[in-house]
Formats: sequence, C-alpha cells, structure tokens
Amino acid sequence: MAPTSLTADQANARLHELSVIDVRTPGEYASGHLPGAHNIPLDHLDKALPALRAAAGLGGLLIVCASGVRSATACRRLADQGITAATLTGGTTAWTQLGHPTHRPAGTRTPWAMDRQVRLAAGTLVLTGLLAGQRRNVAHLLSAGVAGGLVLSALTNTCGMARILAKLPHNRPGATDLDDTLAALTG
Repeated sequence: MAPTSLTADQANARLHELSVIDVRTPGEYASGHLPGAHNIPLDHLDKALPALRAAAGLGGLLIVCASGVRSATACRRLADQGITAATLTGGTTAWTQLGHPTHRPAGTRTPWAMDRQVRLAAGTLVLTGLLAGQRRNVAHLLSAGVAGGLVLSALTNTCGMARILAKLPHNRPGATDLDDTLAALTG
C-alpha cells in the first residue's frame, strides 16, 4: 500500500497541526529542515516507535526526507506497526523550491547531502580502480564492483553505499540528541 502523501503547499498549510519527523542523516538535517521538524534518522526508526506512536496519537505525523523516497519507506515501516503517517511529496527539495521556510541551527557547518557523499565516494572508488588498474589489472575489479553496485542501486531503489556512509560520525546523531528528540515527542 502506498503511503499517504502531502504536497509542500498542503504540508505548509497544516504545519502547525503536524509532528514533522525528518528521517535524513543528522548532517543532512543540519543543512536545513522544515520548521519544528524532529530528526530521527531512518536507521533509528525502530528505536523511536514508542515515541512516534505517542506523537501520532496527539495529531498527524509528516515524515520528510530529501526527495520522498526514504520518507515513503519510513511511512510503510510505520504502517506495518499500526502508525499512520504521511510523506512529503518531493521532500525538502520540493519544499525549498517552492520557497517555504527552512530552519538551520546557528553555527552549524553545512554538511553535504547524502547523494553528494555517495557520488564523491563512488567517483573516488571508480577513479582509484582505473588508476590502480594501470599497474595491476585486477584493480579494475574495484571500478566494476562500484558500477555494479550503482546499477543494483538504481534497479532496487536502495543504496548500500548510503547506508555505509550514514554510519560515519558526521552523519550519526549523538545519543543525547536522539534521546532529547524522543522525549520531546512524548512529552
């Protein structure tokens, strides 16, 4: 079943009545998010289920990511647990393109979006494989492996490299940040 979705304009009109959950990495979240959004990265969704269930009981849940893909995944996972949530069609990309406000904490550096991190990592690995292949032919397998991973990523609409990069320190929430977020949702 496809998750319920709201356009950026619909979400903006209802923002005051929604609990907004941003499932992007902390780095992506810090680069700009919907006003009042709480950051619960997709890979921490299971830990947040009790708080999300409580928040859903108080009003509507809007799940947000950069494009709408991760938020749709999160909505399906929540639906499997009996929690109703809507996804933001087009994600924060559509939100900002329509000129809706975003919040960015003062004094934070602007980290790269996950898709940019994936492009850098994939490009670096392919280039390394090609250059190292000049000395040892077997090194070309690195480039071939990355190419195969990109094809698989497109076919399955998943990204293993993004999952790996999300585990880097600048993409992980601090334990107290997540705990504070969960407490804010339930309290």
